[in-house]
Amino acid sequence: MAYDKFNILTSSAVPLPIENVDTDQIIPARFLKATKREGFGDNLFRDWRYNGDDTPKADFVLNDSTYSGKILVGGKNFGSGSSREHAAWAVYDYGFRAVVSSFFADIFKGNCLNIGVLPVQVSPEFADVIFKAIEADPKTELEINLPEQTITLLATGQKESFAINGYKKNNMINGFDDIDYLQNIKKDIVAFAEKLPY
Repeated sequence: MAYDKFNILTSSAVPLPIENVDTDQIIPARFLKATKREGFGDNLFRDWRYNGDDTPKADFVLNDSTYSGKILVGGKNFGSGSSREHAAWAVYDYGFRAVVSSFFADIFKGNCLNIGVLPVQVSPEFADVIFKAIEADPKTELEINLPEQTITLLATGQKESFAINGYKKNNMINGFDDIDYLQNIKKDIVAFAEKLPY
């Protein structure tokens, strides 16, 4: 399944300065029954967003109209816990196209890259700068430049580089998942196969 092409994303951001956010908090286990990658955004951070009677919790950031944007800025060790791919689906389905953190759990990071969400790992110091900037101005914008592998706080020009696997970077830029990538090089695969001795 192809996803949105990711090149340069300029957006305000939603701050979630909580460390050790695990995948059960991102999408509780009781919502994992569906097999289609749809509707998971409704239950992103479900138990933090809603009371037992399904009324929104006013003090949770996703229910605060002060904050909006396609970038989620999380605390250290974001996406820890079980390996459920549904956590990345929920982040994507809600509308986030990038998650920024000073550290990601490896499996969550891989799941994000597989479905079109860019995990941007920054230094703890730069993460703190971003949180403070959003606190001072909730409309402050970040620019995430995937080709250049940089994240910039536009108000001040402060910038930091981030790492990404070259194959995953190419797929994100082209909007490919792994199957799309193989389909894209099908002619090369066939040509190679025809040269093999039988």
